[in-house]
Amino acid sequence: MDMLLNFIDIFIHLDQHLSLLIQSFGGWAYLIVFLVIFCETGLVVTPILPGDSLLFGLGAIAAMGALKVEWLFVMLSIAAIAGDTVNYMIGHYVGPRVFARESGRFFKKEYLERTHRFYEKYGGKTIVIARFVPIIRTFAPFVAGIGSMTYSRFIVYNIVGGISWIALFIFGGYYFGNLSIVKRNFTLVIFAIIFISILPGVIEYVRQRRQIP
Repeated sequence: MDMLLNFIDIFIHLDQHLSLLIQSFGGWAYLIVFLVIFCETGLVVTPILPGDSLLFGLGAIAAMGALKVEWLFVMLSIAAIAGDTVNYMIGHYVGPRVFARESGRFFKKEYLERTHRFYEKYGGKTIVIARFVPIIRTFAPFVAGIGSMTYSRFIVYNIVGGISWIALFIFGGYYFGNLSIVKRNFTLVIFAIIFISILPGVIEYVRQRRQIP
């Protein structure tokens, strides 16, 4: 329970936590957020790590001069692309038998099945679209590696999707996060980003439930 409350507090006061992170670790903060983005995209056991909101917050912090936005864009683009690549390789190695696994503490089979349905609907474009949908973002490269897509095709979608995702939220935070109205309502903006991010997944889930007899 305490861990959950701490996790919620990070989202609610993301700007404060990012400022504290930079004050405490200085230049090492780049490496820390690199690892967060890498794990959020590269490991199927960490789909709940912050993604969109973290990137927007980092962009806003960069606008205040605490971080260099160019460094963030380059480093986090590499993290996103490398994360998806590792995830693809894990999926390719593990193979289809993973669908037979039951949900555990760190592995939710329903997320995998939901991503598989995403592939059935959008095909290869899933890798790009999924970048903007939490949970699906983490499982899409894993499912692609299982056999839905060749690596030569995957890497193109991976690069396009990764750079687009990082650019949208980093530069969105950089150019809009420091506006007075956004600064005064930063928590509401973060919640709005989270809500908009999960909305496609919720709509798809409701649609699928309605089709079940």
